[in-house]
Amino acid sequence: MDISELARSLDTVWVLLAAFLVFFMQPGFALVEAGFTQSKNAVNILMKNFSDFTVGSLAFFAVGYAFMFGAGNGWIGMEGFFLANISHPSLPPLAFFLFQTVFAATAATILSGAMAERTKFSSYLLISLAITGLIYPVVGHWAWGGGWLSAMGFVDFAGSGVVHAVGGTAGLVGAMILGPRRGAFNRDSTVHKGHNVTIAGLGVFILWFGWFGFNPGSQIAASGNANADAIALIAVNTNLAAAAGALTALALSWIKIGKPNVGMLLNGALAGLVAITAGCAAVNPMSAMMIGGIGGVVMYAGSTLLWKLKIDDPVGAVPVHCFAGIWGVVAVSLFSSASSVGTQIIGIASIVAWTAITSGILFWILQSTMGLRVSGQIEDEGLDTHEHGAVAYV
Repeated sequence: MDISELARSLDTVWVLLAAFLVFFMQPGFALVEAGFTQSKNAVNILMKNFSDFTVGSLAFFAVGYAFMFGAGNGWIGMEGFFLANISHPSLPPLAFFLFQTVFAATAATILSGAMAERTKFSSYLLISLAITGLIYPVVGHWAWGGGWLSAMGFVDFAGSGVVHAVGGTAGLVGAMILGPRRGAFNRDSTVHKGHNVTIAGLGVFILWFGWFGFNPGSQIAASGNANADAIALIAVNTNLAAAAGALTALALSWIKIGKPNVGMLLNGALAGLVAITAGCAAVNPMSAMMIGGIGGVVMYAGSTLLWKLKIDDPVGAVPVHCFAGIWGVVAVSLFSSASSVGTQIIGIASIVAWTAITSGILFWILQSTMGLRVSGQIEDEGLDTHEHGAVAYV
């Protein structure tokens, strides 16, 4: 085996290992969402998060990958449907496809939390199909598939905008169209409190762990000193941003309510992770801490804003993924010379606008045809028994 073959083998193993780590984020999302919601909907939460990956894998295989990475124009790819004749310059194309598949599933599963506890399961399956088959791949083509944003010099290394802002924006639109859960903004009610903070905390630990595949894996190659140095920097930046985001959000909650809040601590870590994802390869560790810390502030302020606007997001998916994702994209230009402020703003504004418009049309069609929200009786009694004929706890 010559050096080039050895390098290709090492790079392949690295990318596949990273893909496996990102796949492990799916149960992390499931645990966070289930823990932060009511026990009577736990089966529904698991069903949705499991189905995200199953539906998403098939949709991305059939059309999503072609739209995202196929040859076409600056707006959309038009070749490679069902992986026909795909190629990659340095990896087995199927390894690269699998890595991109788990990213697509991540984008789809984010909005599950924002729309939790009142969305019809049948409608949610079609939403997952549309996100992974069209909405996310088009954005991915713009930024990563040789599209118009990449030609402008837009930088989003691992997806603060492409993945997280897409999922968070779709979740925001869905939450607004669905409306809040019954009694969700009654401050004296404990009905909508999360039923298991323990599993939510475990979920965040799993997501933090999986992010070491999400961000460092996006380097795509591990062979050679330059790649090794880059992976080490990305991993350190990822970890420091998460820690800073967690502590910043914790401190804000402590100041605001007089006690350290576990929900803010957990979502602060996630906000820091989301914020650093765009610039993790372009900034130094000190900047990473600042980006992550500000991400925690953005998440906290976003959560407060949604409460004031009475937009019901049961798990905080919108502040974590949409708002912190937007900040992370803009932060690239503020803490590095990788891209200009104008380019980054145009890029994230385009991503948010495309996602909001297309997901809004999708939700409106579903609402007007098969229905998007369950009845009040089903919501009160729980989606588990009515939608799935099962309960999580006996």
